[in-house]
Parts: sequence; C-alpha cells; structure tokens
Amino acid sequence: MSGVPKAPLFLGLAGLIPFVWGAVTYVNSDLQAWGTQMLGPRFVGPYVQLFYGAVILSFMSGILWGFATKTSGSKAATCYALSVLPALWAFFTTGGGPETAGINLIIGFIGLLLLDAAFWHWGLAPRWWMKLRILLTAIVVLCLAVGVYL
Repeated sequence: MSGVPKAPLFLGLAGLIPFVWGAVTYVNSDLQAWGTQMLGPRFVGPYVQLFYGAVILSFMSGILWGFATKTSGSKAATCYALSVLPALWAFFTTGGGPETAGINLIIGFIGLLLLDAAFWHWGLAPRWWMKLRILLTAIVVLCLAVGVYL
C-alpha cells in the first residue's frame, strides 16, 4: 500500500492472522479438526475470532487514547471519551453466543473505523492511517461475517 510505512503495514497484516485463521477453520472441517487437536477448540472457527476481536477492539481504544493526547481542552476531553468506546463495546456486547457476539464485533469494527476517520479528520492520526484502517477493517469484517452468516 503506497504511503503506509512498512512496519505498521506488516504489523496490521500480521494482526489479521487470527481472523483469517478463524474464517478458514470455520469453512474447512479438516483444518478445524487439526486446529482443535493441535491448539484446542478455543483457537479455531469463530471462537478465536470472537476472543481476539474483543482484544483488538480494546487495543484500538488505546491507540485512539494516544491520538487524543495530541490535542487539549474540550476537544481532548471529547477524544478521550470517544477513545474508550471500542473497549466498552467489546466488554458489554460480546456475550450471548457466537452469532450475536460476531454481529456485535462487526458493528464494533465498523464503529471503530468511523472513530478512526474522525480522529484522522481532526489531524490526530497519521496521514496514511485511513488507508491502512480501511483495508484492515474490510478484512476483519469479512472474516467475522464468515462465522456469522455461513
């Protein structure tokens, strides 16, 4: 991706592995059986996606919090308040079974992308930020959709 530094791009793509692995093991029963035997049932199918998705939404709250430190006054207060929303969303909405949790994570990642766009628009995120976030969000949502809708 042009304009995105290599380290953030590499780390972002590496962060997709549990989402992709979960989708692949959901649709491939042989791989799911192998993964269950080698890694345990929590690390295949939608279960790895749901657990990891909640962790990533919480992690991204920290990223937004860091962006909030670049401003001050009432704008900073607004940014700090907005930055905790992804973690709170993950905490309060990822129960209730894999389908409901998956739908709520999809909503959470789309909401996170909107927050990313706001922080980027306010000049608090790097110029390349949205290129990376749109790509990563699209892949995460697609992978979560496999567990929810297939």
